[in-house]
Amino acid sequence: MNTTLCGASWYNQKYYLNPAFDKLPKAVKNELQILCVEFTEDVGGVLTIEFGEDRKPHFKVISMEGDQRFDEIGSELKIKQLQHTKSELMEQLTMYYRLVVLGESAEEAAIDNDTED
Repeated sequence: MNTTLCGASWYNQKYYLNPAFDKLPKAVKNELQILCVEFTEDVGGVLTIEFGEDRKPHFKVISMEGDQRFDEIGSELKIKQLQHTKSELMEQLTMYYRLVVLGESAEEAAIDNDTED
């Protein structure tokens, strides 16, 4: 089952941060909000950042059927850009998720992280 970190919707102009991540530093929460809101302002739709079964964050985008404003190609390109430019942030969020939210030990998280590269 996926765990949603945060998301933003162009349709209702709202941003959501999962309360399980409320202890993140304010600067990180602000960066996530800016990232999500700017994404939806640029391409439309709904963007969520979710942790999958692999315990890593993934960008998920959906749009309403028939939404002429949604830019599917732009969405895919922007996700690739974010995966590159925000890779360090995503690594840090992965460790936070594993240590704080899932309650893994630092040894478990470090060992798994080393073997996944």
